[in-house]
Parts: sequence; structure tokens; C-alpha cells
Amino acid sequence: MSVASVHTPYTVPLAMMDVLQVTVLLLVAAAATGVVLTRQPARQVVVLSVYGVLLAVLFLVFQAPDVTLSELTIGAVVLPIILLLTLAKVRKREE
Repeated sequence: MSVASVHTPYTVPLAMMDVLQVTVLLLVAAAATGVVLTRQPARQVVVLSVYGVLLAVLFLVFQAPDVTLSELTIGAVVLPIILLLTLAKVRKREE
């Protein structure tokens, strides 16, 4: 089997796919840093949700659609909602 006959599942050139993967990895790293550096809890939850969406995009770029759907559901929707409800309840008790 020669290198020329190897079939890749990508519909875009490999070099462009590499650039896309590296770009998304850098965005995920920047978002993770943003989550850690954000000090206000409500803003941190919003940044965490953005981080979840970027992770879902990362999984999609690396061709893992099942993991993408799970991350969108849990990391970008359910977890932020649970955290915001928890913050609201804690603040209500403090008053």
C-alpha cells in the first residue's frame, strides 16, 4: 500500500485541518485560562460555559461527534445551569 492510496476521512486538505486543530486547541487553552483567572463566580460560570462550547468544537474537529454532543449537553448547558442555581441559592441564604 503506497502513501498515495491512503484515504483520509477529511474533506479538506490535511494542512488546513492541522491549522484548524491547532487553532481550536489554542482557543481551548485560552478559555481554560480565562476560567481560572475569572474571580467573580457568576462570570466564571459564563466563561465555563464558553469553555464547554469550545471543547465541543474541539471534539468535533477531532471527529468525535458522540463526545461533542455529550460535551454540549453537559459542559455547555447542564453544568452552568446547576452552578447558577447553586449560586442563587447560596446568595439567598446569605441575605
